[in-house]
Amino acid sequence: MDALVLFGAGLALLILAAELIVRHGSSLALAFGVSPLILGLTIVAVGTSAPELAIGITASYGGSGALAVGNIAGTNLVNVLLILGLSALMRPLPLHSRTIGMDLPMMAVSAVLMTALAWDGLLSRTDGIVMLVIAVAYTVVLVRQSRIESRTVKNEYKDMYGAEGARTPGTVEARVGLNSAMLVAGLALSVLGAKWLVDGAVDIARSLGLGEAIIGLTIVAIGTSAPELVTTIVGTLRNERDVAVGNLLGSSIYNILVILGIPCLLAPGGIPVERQLLLFDIPLMTAVAFLCIPVFVSGRAVSRVEGGVFVTLYASYLAYLLILR
Repeated sequence: MDALVLFGAGLALLILAAELIVRHGSSLALAFGVSPLILGLTIVAVGTSAPELAIGITASYGGSGALAVGNIAGTNLVNVLLILGLSALMRPLPLHSRTIGMDLPMMAVSAVLMTALAWDGLLSRTDGIVMLVIAVAYTVVLVRQSRIESRTVKNEYKDMYGAEGARTPGTVEARVGLNSAMLVAGLALSVLGAKWLVDGAVDIARSLGLGEAIIGLTIVAIGTSAPELVTTIVGTLRNERDVAVGNLLGSSIYNILVILGIPCLLAPGGIPVERQLLLFDIPLMTAVAFLCIPVFVSGRAVSRVEGGVFVTLYASYLAYLLILR
């Protein structure tokens, strides 16, 4: 019971921290002249993954590398199969050319990269540097490409993220000070929440006789995907579907390149990767990324039927983890 309380409190803090980081980090970026489109494609995509980053660093330093790696693989499966699938079930998702031409291939490349780097059973500091260098290069290309986006897409991101700074009362200096303070508070809460969640998750795994990887792939992955779920559902309901899809794919890319890359860089001796993750879960994450290619390209949309198939696949995977594994 104590482990469940600790886990629940940690998860609640992480969700609150992600909201503070995204909201006030976005307002701060707008105050410094960052466009809503670039904001949504980069800062929000990384900010919604703040819980995964905090967990990755905490778990790696605590010797729970399986939980850190399992959380990344599990979160990307949740993003694509569950959240994207649910969004398509609500409304079919038409896809923009940038999504098909850039984000989709990069998601597949990132998944292959993670598989290749982890194949020797260890994600080293060198591996972390490789991931972060690729993340920087991808972000630079993304920012340049954003300049030629269509007016429709730019307006969607402006409607979703561009008015936050205007609604905040006070002078520019006061807004910057407030947003900076709240951003720091969000980062501090994410550290505390991650410690509680990781400690609770490890205790739960031990009491149930489950591996840490299973906990990372299931309840931790689903719980830390709450920010992505909220952003996607809001974008879908507001018919801002480029925002919905862009956030999910961007988050899945940055999860591997940045959110996993930083713990690899910081963890003494790197992060060991369990054999079961190598043989099944990470290859499955990669297969799902490649599955998206024909789904996205055919008809340039994700239909309700395809959304239903995605959700069914995730439910089957979850049942396998909890019942058969």
